[in-house]
Amino acid sequence: MRITAPDDFHVHLRQAPLLQGIVRDTAHVFERVLVMPNTDPPIVSAELLENYRAEIDAALASGQRLSTLMTFKLLSSLDPETLPALKEAGAVGGKLYPAGVTTNSEDGVRDVRSISPQLEMMQELGLVLEVHGESPNGFVLDREAEFLPDLEWIVTTFPSLRVVLEHVTSAAAVHALERMPERVGATITVHHLLITLDDVIGGKIRPHLFCKPVAKREADREELLAAVFGGSGRFFFGSDSAPHPVSEKEASCGCAGVYTAPVAMSVLAELFEDHGVPLSEDDRKETDATSLERFTSRDGAAFYGLERNTGILDLAEEEWVVPASYGTVVPFRAGKILRYKAKKEGGNEP
Repeated sequence: MRITAPDDFHVHLRQAPLLQGIVRDTAHVFERVLVMPNTDPPIVSAELLENYRAEIDAALASGQRLSTLMTFKLLSSLDPETLPALKEAGAVGGKLYPAGVTTNSEDGVRDVRSISPQLEMMQELGLVLEVHGESPNGFVLDREAEFLPDLEWIVTTFPSLRVVLEHVTSAAAVHALERMPERVGATITVHHLLITLDDVIGGKIRPHLFCKPVAKREADREELLAAVFGGSGRFFFGSDSAPHPVSEKEASCGCAGVYTAPVAMSVLAELFEDHGVPLSEDDRKETDATSLERFTSRDGAAFYGLERNTGILDLAEEEWVVPASYGTVVPFRAGKILRYKAKKEGGNEP
């Protein structure tokens, strides 16, 4: 099975010493990625953005290609007048992290109204606002729902701003998005389509499934599946692939993040097939609302106003065992047998 090489509209590539392995694993499958800016130091200037992109490019193996869509980190202290230079350097969007909500977000935004000047400039420049939509002080299962009034304020106050609510996990968020204008989209991860909180802590603690936002209830997972399979185009793929060394996951105070980059397309192929949803657009019938190819390779590009990738992803029906680790990082589905093996062919120049 061959489909258009996929996009990943939410990926963490980290920094050295993890960077090289993560970049190469990602480039093996994906053609284009939206790179998160919660590095240390964070990406808040054109110079830092250009330097980080150069580090990513240098980490690629010989012959590999990976188109990087860069983002910057929104801070209340960020001068709005620096945003044109960030766009000129290649930024397509700015990332809103509420303070303390996830990895490297302690310097994040405490009140969304405090970044009104930055959001106004982003709207003027045509930059996309990517949002980690959680209220960090709420009960962990309710944080996404509690953030929705802030999201609604942003969408109403800035009527031309394109917004992506990232890694949605709850029925409340899905339903809220469906009521909002079409300039508001959302990414959905592969792991949130497959796991619930029971998988993380229902029996023994499984630290490599711990992520933020946390996986929710089965009813929430079913709403995510319905959103993806409904084919509205508003919900597209963003892995939130977030690697941490095993020592930082299997710890008394373990980090949040699931490393899915090497397996995401193989796992998604199984998921779509198991639900009777075609993998390729060529195989989609009039009665089919969507396909894997549309979810991963078309809808996100359309939302961001980008051309489709020209490369091809080969999804070979070939069983393989997911390695126990990639370097020091344990991947999603480690040790499991998958039915599809994914490998990218050709594609856009980075």
